[in-house]
Amino acid sequence: MTTPNKTPPGADPKQLERTGTVREIGSQAVWSLSSCKPGFGVDQLRDDNLETYWQSDGSQPHLVNIQFRRKTTVKTLCIYADYKSDESYTPSKISVRVGNNFHNLQEIRKPTRTFMIQIAVLANHQNGRDTHMRQIKIYTPVEESSIGKFPRCTTIDFMMYRSIR
Repeated sequence: MTTPNKTPPGADPKQLERTGTVREIGSQAVWSLSSCKPGFGVDQLRDDNLETYWQSDGSQPHLVNIQFRRKTTVKTLCIYADYKSDESYTPSKISVRVGNNFHNLQEIRKPTRTFMIQIAVLANHQNGRDTHMRQIKIYTPVEESSIGKFPRCTTIDFMMYRSIR
């Protein structure tokens, strides 16, 4: 009765989080930016509000550095940008790199285990100089129980009692 650990292409991470397939782990990391305008930094990038955003303030590439204390499995990385609102501030070319530290980062295209993620904005639409990113979320798969395989509790009533105390 358990679901396979494969995520269908285009699956909504928020829906997968509600069903217990993945969980957001951005709060477990230390975040830093290459630059930002005052009041448009990490707090706005992580506040769950699509009306706020990070705005870089410097030359490209614009960097978002995400560092974990221990090696972490990253299944999905979600970046929200809004061309209609941000136009030339919207990233058009992004590189995602992972590694143990700043000195051994390599570009990736698949799920991985890593200590660090770096998102590099290499270019913006209309040759814009600075960039806007409205939200970044990082998801890891939820581990199966080592006690046994139990069906997932997906209703609100069941989710209140899904852990053994």
